[in-house]
Parts: sequence; C-alpha cells; structure tokens
Amino acid sequence: MNKLKGLLLICTAVILTSCFQDNDDVAASANDINDFVYSGMNIFYLYKDNIPNLADDRFSNASEYTEYLNTFNSPFNLFESLLYQTETVDRFSWIVDDYLALEQQFQGNTLTNGMEFALFAAPNSTTEGFGVIRLVLPNSPADNAGLKRGDIFYAIDGQRLTNNNLRTLLGQDSYTLNLGFYNDKGTIETTDDSIDPLNEDIPVGKVQYTEDPIYDTKIINVGGENVGYLMYNGFTAGSENELNEVFGTFKASNVQHLVVDLRYNPGGSVSTTAYLASMITGQYTGEVFEKLIYNSTLQNNNTDFNFASKLDDGTTINSLGLNKVYVLATGSSASASEGLINGLEPYLENVVKIGSNTVGKTQASRTLYDSPNFGRQGANPSHTYAMQPLIANGVNKNNETVPGDGLPPSIGFEYDENPLNYGVLGDVNEPMLALALADIEDAMAKFQSIKSKSAQSFKLLMDSNALNPLEGGMIIE
Repeated sequence: MNKLKGLLLICTAVILTSCFQDNDDVAASANDINDFVYSGMNIFYLYKDNIPNLADDRFSNASEYTEYLNTFNSPFNLFESLLYQTETVDRFSWIVDDYLALEQQFQGNTLTNGMEFALFAAPNSTTEGFGVIRLVLPNSPADNAGLKRGDIFYAIDGQRLTNNNLRTLLGQDSYTLNLGFYNDKGTIETTDDSIDPLNEDIPVGKVQYTEDPIYDTKIINVGGENVGYLMYNGFTAGSENELNEVFGTFKASNVQHLVVDLRYNPGGSVSTTAYLASMITGQYTGEVFEKLIYNSTLQNNNTDFNFASKLDDGTTINSLGLNKVYVLATGSSASASEGLINGLEPYLENVVKIGSNTVGKTQASRTLYDSPNFGRQGANPSHTYAMQPLIANGVNKNNETVPGDGLPPSIGFEYDENPLNYGVLGDVNEPMLALALADIEDAMAKFQSIKSKSAQSFKLLMDSNALNPLEGGMIIE
C-alpha cells in the first residue's frame, strides 16, 4: 500500500521567510503559541488560498506580524479567525490545549460513561427534549448500571432537559439519569403524546475506557447462504489485525454477502479505511482506493491510498472478493465511513446504502504540534496545545468527493431510525439489518413491512458525538 507515513514537511523557517524577513525577532517577541498556530495554518491549512490573512505576502516585516498576533487574546481566537466558512465548508477543524487527552482519544481511550444517545424535541413542546440511548459499550459504567439501547431519559439530576441545558447537564463527569417512557395515550394522534417519568433513576459516572471499535460480528444464514455482519464504530489505527481476523472467520465460513454497520461510526484513520476496503474486495490490489489532495503549496504531498494484499506488518489480508456490499449509515456516519463508501463505489457493482444521509465530510486532518516540523517529537514542552486542521481533501479514483450534505441512501433503502423501535443491534429483527437481510432474501413483502416502521417525525436536537469535538474525522497518521 502506498501509505502516507508523514507529510513532506517544509522547514518552518523557510516558509515563514515568505511571510516576513526576520524570524529570530519574531520568535523572541511573539506569543509562542499564537506563532505556532499561525505558522501551522499558513503551511498546511487546506483552505489557505481562501483566507487573506494566511497569504505568504500578508506581512511585510516581523513587527507587522507580531502586532497581528498580539491582537488575539488566545490561541483559540486566532485559530477560529483563520477558518474558512465554518457554517458550511470547514465545520471540522479544531484546536485543543491538551494534546495528551487528544492522543488517548485517537487510541480509543476516552473518559466516558459508556453510552451513546440521541436527543430529540419532546412531543408537543417547544423547549423540552428527551434522550434515547442508542448504544451501550460493554463493561462500561452504563452497561454495569443496567442501561440498554432504547432506554429513554427525560431529565438529568431531576432537571428536565431543555434546549438550553443539554450540553451543561450531559457534559458533567457524573450525573443521574431520570428515566421515562413515551406515552402515546393509546391513540394514533400525536397531539396528546408526552414523555412521562418511570420513577427510575440511574447514576452513571465517566471513567477512562478503551473502546474496541469492533462492536459486533456474526454470521447469519439467509436462504442457505451466509451473510457476514460487522458493526464497526471507529476506524481506529491499530485495529487492522483484529479486523483481519474477523474477515478470516468470514472467509472460512464462505460468507457470500456482507453487511457493514457504520451507523454510528464518525471516522478515523485513512489507512485503516483502505485496509477494510481491501478485506471487502481483494481483486483490486494496487489500484487507487482513495486520494488525498492538499493545498496549492503542498501539491507534492498528494497521496494515493491503494487497495492492499498485506497489512503493514506483512500479514496477508483476508479478502472476500465481493462485488456487492451493504452499508448501514445514518447522520452519525462521517468522514472515513463516507470515504469507505465513496472509495468502493467506482469498483463494486453495487454499494447498497441503507439508512439516511451521512454527515458530508470529505476532508482529512492531521495533528499539528508546536515543533520544528509540526510532529510530536520535539514538541514545545512549555504547553500542550495542538491543532487538528483540515489539510487535504479525500477523493475516489474518479476524483469524486463526498457531497457537503452527505451521501444519500440508495433509492428505496431510505430508513430513519425510530427511537421508539430501535431494536437490538446485530439482531436479525433490528430494522436496518433486517432490511439488508430481506433484500438478500428477495423478500419484498418483509422489506416493505420493515420500511413502514421508520421513524415518525421526531426532531433531532443533537447526538452524543456533538458533545465531544474530538470525535471522529478522517485522520492522517
């Protein structure tokens, strides 16, 4: 695989010379962190050409540059000022003041209570909301407390959820969930529906937790043929060998169909994405799966990620040689998840997308540290700021990107998850998986019956990923 091990970095001093003449003066007088932020964005930012303040000729001398940096009272403010169209184009770049926590998260180690949830507007209310747990991590505090997918909560610590307190209440390290239920009053009308208390309160606290991105795998027999099911919740670098073992089991079991469940997968490593694509296929080794395109000054860094026959450690990839795959995706599927679909579509006869529109993130990012080459080694020991700006655009072999409004489901396979009928993940009766199985079985009556149970009109306020700005993305190691 033509894998990107690191960017072809340009010496900071050389680049900054194009901005001003005397770098030593700037280093002695400018705020170190602000200088790091500006320098990194000036070199790497994907949309550099769209930001006048990032132009190489923006400053005529060191004093002018220093004066500019000093107009920002924090690195966060400077960083935000250099982003391009944050409402529509760059919704995904960010900066942190603790890269140690960031690194742990990229390795799958986070502070969590182990539950993911969606938050909806409460029926017949303009201010209140309710939450529905959609996933519980095994052996987490939420799991140990007995919480499960489909549980509804209407309040935290006795306070009803509203549009104004969601982030504050749910951002705490520990809290008590006040459970409730959806009361339809026994009528088909929704005008009298409400979320009512169950009088059951569950305390949960956050702990350091290392998540296995492979949430579930199984082999399902449908009409005498074996269907492999994989629920994969993050393209975590280092999970490739475990993935390969799963596909080894699929291969040994003569799996003829595959369902990849990415409904809650926010993204991750580009390399891992290419490896998974290689496991699904196997007949395209050496051909381009995805390309990363950089800004106008870093075109030499443009990189192809190819279908591979071996992992980095030389292990032979267990490939299924499929020409069709089912992908379960929702508005929580982003970045590398979208890249997998986009990269496979030029090759496979059919990538059947079941669910709803994905997020719409085609760009890749990389962690930039305050070091001479912006890598981790040699990082300035006086602070722990790091940036994760968008630095490249991901396209498939036909140079097609993921649309900004996401990848739509395949025609006829639209399905909005119904929080009142989530089903058990991995169970053959769980609606999204059941749709794939019904299509494989060519059971159209069953297919239409499942589709009829799609969500009634619930207004989604946010999901748990939105509480964590570090979640997901398409990451270049």
